[in-house]
Amino acid sequence: MKFVDYVKIHVQSGKGGKGCVSFRREKFIPKGGPDGGDGGKGGDVIIRADPQLYTLLDHRYKKNYRAENGQHGMGKNRHGRNGKDLIIKVPVGTVVKDALTGEIIADLDRPGAQCRVAKGGRGGLGNAHFATPTRQAPRYAQPGEPGEERDLILELKLIADVGLLGLPNAGKSTLISRISGARPKIADYPFTTLVPNLGVVKVDDLRSFVVADIPGLIEGAHRGAGLGHRFLRHVERTKLLLHLVDVSLMTDGLPSENLKRINRELELYSPELSGKPQIVVATKIDIADKEKLNDIRNYCKIKGLELFEISAVRGDGLRELTLEVAKRLESGL
Repeated sequence: MKFVDYVKIHVQSGKGGKGCVSFRREKFIPKGGPDGGDGGKGGDVIIRADPQLYTLLDHRYKKNYRAENGQHGMGKNRHGRNGKDLIIKVPVGTVVKDALTGEIIADLDRPGAQCRVAKGGRGGLGNAHFATPTRQAPRYAQPGEPGEERDLILELKLIADVGLLGLPNAGKSTLISRISGARPKIADYPFTTLVPNLGVVKVDDLRSFVVADIPGLIEGAHRGAGLGHRFLRHVERTKLLLHLVDVSLMTDGLPSENLKRINRELELYSPELSGKPQIVVATKIDIADKEKLNDIRNYCKIKGLELFEISAVRGDGLRELTLEVAKRLESGL
């Protein structure tokens, strides 16, 4: 399934039905008086979070949504039926914004959460409402009110406890494939991961957490360079970040410099995001370069950062890392 996390749609609620102009016409009852019914209310447009959905793909191809109009009023004081509400289903974690102002209308961060984004028009009153002792045969009724119309932006932010960060080929996909049931694409070239991957890590019978593998970031990501800038929004909800740095012989640059580079991108993108708790994870220690390993050890010691050294291929350090993450999440970080 193709992963789509940003779409723009147009919604329009239903029009209210017209009120009816009618007079009672029955045998032996002259001048029966007005009996025009009211028009029905137009349907609302409601956006609802559905736990069965994982992408906004459906809304990429269908961009216009319109609720049902209310029915017109009828004679014999029969009111028109209300228009049906239109329910638009989106994945849990979808943020609904006004496309014109950028204002956040709702953050649907739990299953079943919903918001009304366009209110249906009120139905018009029939002429029966306007009869008075001095105006016993009103020959007019109200028209129905028009529905609301607006453009919306739907922006999906994945809901995960832990986010994996790092340069391309830092080992994020390999790590999530070893500690969870996720099966992302793994290869020895940059930008293997093109979409975020979610995995559930089962620590023991009572404890588990959700981890998100975010596509690799590069310098300038906050301005749109590379792929990662499109997915930084997905780590905004996380409680803890695992920052992976490659200490193998095959990587370029010192791990401490790479770490600082990505943290700078986080700060430029969102100061709040950069302030989230981090655990530094040195990856590929089975083929580690001693100089690079010592570099990240010294940097973390000076900065007071927690460091774990792992080999996702061999499994070194994975149990210790998952236990620490579970402990941090339980303690509220």
